[in-house]
Amino acid sequence: MSKELAKKVVDKMMAEDKFSQWLGIETVLIEQGHCILKMKIREEMINGFGSSHGGVAFSFADSALAFASNSQGRLSVALECSISFAIAVKEGDELTCEARELSLTNKTGTYHIEISNQKNEKVAFFKGTVYRTSKEWFPENK
Repeated sequence: MSKELAKKVVDKMMAEDKFSQWLGIETVLIEQGHCILKMKIREEMINGFGSSHGGVAFSFADSALAFASNSQGRLSVALECSISFAIAVKEGDELTCEARELSLTNKTGTYHIEISNQKNEKVAFFKGTVYRTSKEWFPENK
């Protein structure tokens, strides 16, 4: 599968993904099994402790998982995900999320995702496993 087709898949996903749009996610790099995304933490994302709600980082990484796994050209959905928070994220922080494929089989894929802030500090680590359906995003491109 080409890099162009991977981008076509992610562009289609993003066009229909209202939550990723609300988060303000921007795609920086899309390749097969790999993506880099960016977003900025806004006031409405802050919890009662004055830091970003953990669900924001989880959702950011979950979007990266979806884009990286589906960039292989087959509809893929999350089976299992976990996150570890290393550093608190504050309003105004500019986050970068990078998803890398660790393993790919006919039925599953496993991905490691790191989130960094504008100081290049690692703020969270996410691991996700997806189920790869047999449905092709663009079967006419085979």
